[in-house]
Amino acid sequence: MMQTDVSSGHIDTSGFIIPPGRVRMKQVTYQGSGAGAGYVEMFDSTAAPIAATYGRSGTTITVTKSAHGLKSNDVVGIGFSAAGGSSGTDGNYVITVVNSSTFTIEDPNSGTVTPGTACRYVDGTGGRWLTSFSTATSQTTPVAVLIPGEGMLVRSGLYASFSNVTFVTVFYA
Repeated sequence: MMQTDVSSGHIDTSGFIIPPGRVRMKQVTYQGSGAGAGYVEMFDSTAAPIAATYGRSGTTITVTKSAHGLKSNDVVGIGFSAAGGSSGTDGNYVITVVNSSTFTIEDPNSGTVTPGTACRYVDGTGGRWLTSFSTATSQTTPVAVLIPGEGMLVRSGLYASFSNVTFVTVFYA
């Protein structure tokens, strides 16, 4: 039987894409701007992701954000920008606080990323990372990603963070 209660949200700049509340994300459609490689990151959150910077040495990622207010064993959902062809692995991580401006996570992959590279995160008390998509440098054709099964559970609200992307549309029920 076909589901008939599907709604959609559309944005042309990073922001909240659906009303707050519990829904299942069914499909994400996005289009690269053609102005360079881009990304779309989806966060289950009632607050916009926090801009920070990071660097990676081996499997240790060090995130820098002045007065972050987090404590060791908190969980953050985080999306990483690439630098020199490498990046951190987007996901949800338990952190270790180094000081009031720095925390670390252990990435399942290894590599090197120069400190000062951009990242965005939400803390686990009110949010989590859901999924990310990348665009090629010259990609300007819309891409539709159908989410299998019953869709991806969004508990709080859906925030789309993106760069070098002209729009994001989400279908949800």
